[in-house]
Amino acid sequence: MSKFLKKALTKKITRKGARGREEIIEIPPSEKLVLGVKFAIAMTVCLSAVEVAHMAFLGTWSSEVFAVISGLIGAVSGVLIGQRA
Repeated sequence: MSKFLKKALTKKITRKGARGREEIIEIPPSEKLVLGVKFAIAMTVCLSAVEVAHMAFLGTWSSEVFAVISGLIGAVSGVLIGQRA
C-alpha cells in the first residue's frame, strides 16, 4: 500500500531541457504526508467497522460516526487531488 500511495502522491513536472527536449521531473511526497494519508485510510476502515457493528448490535444508524467517516473520506480525497494539481 505504501508504494501505491507514494506513486499516487508523486508530482510530475514537465519542463524543457537545454536542447529543447522535454524532461519529466518527479517530486516525491514527504514521508509525513504518506503516513498521514495511511492513518486517515486506516481510521476510515476502522470507523466503518464501528458503524457496521453499531447497526448490527443496536439496530440504529449513528450519524456522528458517519459524519466522521465522511470527513475523513473528504480529507483523503482532497489530499490526493490537491497533490496532483
